[in-house]
Amino acid sequence: MTQRTLGEWLAYLEQLHPSAIDMGLERSQQVAARLGLGKPAPRVITVTGTNGKGSTCALVAALLQAQGLKVGVYNSPHLLRYNERVQLNGVEATDEQLCEAFAALDAGRGDISLTYFEMGTLAALWLFERAQLDVVVLEVGLGGRLDTVNVVDADLALVTSIGVDHTDYLGNTRESVAYEKAGIFRQGKPALCGDLDPPHTLLDKVQELDCPFFLRGREFSLEVGDRHWQWRGRDARGQAVELHDLPLLSLPMENAALALQAYLLLDLPWNVPQIAATLQATQVVGRLDRRTFEWGGRRLNLLLDVGHNPHAAQYLAQRLSRTPPVGRRLAVFGLLSDKDLDGVVAPLFDNIQAWAVAPLDTPRSRPAAELADALQNLGASVTSYASVTMALEAQCAVANPDDEILLFGSFYCVAEALEWLARRSTEDAAHGITE
Repeated sequence: MTQRTLGEWLAYLEQLHPSAIDMGLERSQQVAARLGLGKPAPRVITVTGTNGKGSTCALVAALLQAQGLKVGVYNSPHLLRYNERVQLNGVEATDEQLCEAFAALDAGRGDISLTYFEMGTLAALWLFERAQLDVVVLEVGLGGRLDTVNVVDADLALVTSIGVDHTDYLGNTRESVAYEKAGIFRQGKPALCGDLDPPHTLLDKVQELDCPFFLRGREFSLEVGDRHWQWRGRDARGQAVELHDLPLLSLPMENAALALQAYLLLDLPWNVPQIAATLQATQVVGRLDRRTFEWGGRRLNLLLDVGHNPHAAQYLAQRLSRTPPVGRRLAVFGLLSDKDLDGVVAPLFDNIQAWAVAPLDTPRSRPAAELADALQNLGASVTSYASVTMALEAQCAVANPDDEILLFGSFYCVAEALEWLARRSTEDAAHGITE
């Protein structure tokens, strides 16, 4: 049989299991045990949360790599390429590496049926185990307790935030969501929480497992000013550590505060200038991601954000209020059908002067007509388009250099915008246009 390409492997994985999501660890645990995937590195940091997982993972990994450590990072979902999900020392896994891992998993699973996500997660662990890494940072895909990432025991378990999302799987209360996320905690191992008011279900799990607990607002904290932010934390011996006059970040400072507390507990060198520079340099595509580009002889401003639930929308609104554009803020917006439309729109409504809505490139998309109706009922200026690309180009056509185009609502939305930007860059290069 000829070897499969990565695209062929991914298509194969999609039809391996009867359902796309099948919560539970038994199948993954059996395969992980067969292939010896229980401990992919001497130190494992697992990160869950309603929002902020990706940026927290990136910040933790950057701090570790700045010390010369070999670090693996597993994220999901991806924006443009599946390879984005698996990073080895800051470099995306190659097609060949992923194909080799999928082949090993397919042979090793025997007659055990695994979902696309389960195969992908175990393949990442397979690659990490062979790369002789110092630390692995694992982002939970959904929840925590029953997510495939949880087949590995975390040495540090981080919860970024707790909001209501994915209610079909995690329940429709913060208490039920917190219970699922606390499932990544381990007996006697440090548990960190960036949510200022975690539900009792998380606190009960901390007490049950006797976890050293580090809560934002208590064991560690931050204060954000107009130009700088301050941080305070506690090391593993309970000694207070402070950082002052840190430069503001493009990523959420709340997630940086959590990453700093995690780093502090690892008892690694504490070089303040290096730490500040590392945080400042860390960026994540699609998260508070600012771009500028030429359109019709004008230099336009674009802000991309994958925020897609009320908790993320509230945070995005706070950040937007700190940096209002000189001109207008024009939105490009798409949303999946299972997301809380009213909850996402409400925090951002007053920050946006005109809306362009569109369906996402997936059967799970909410129709543009529903988005437009909801916004029109609130009195918004809104126009519907057949695609995110058409909506973005329509806003570009009316935008001025003092305006800001905000594109948000989904990974699908941001992915389409990134592909559009890449095409423009290629076309400009072909015509000898440079920025």
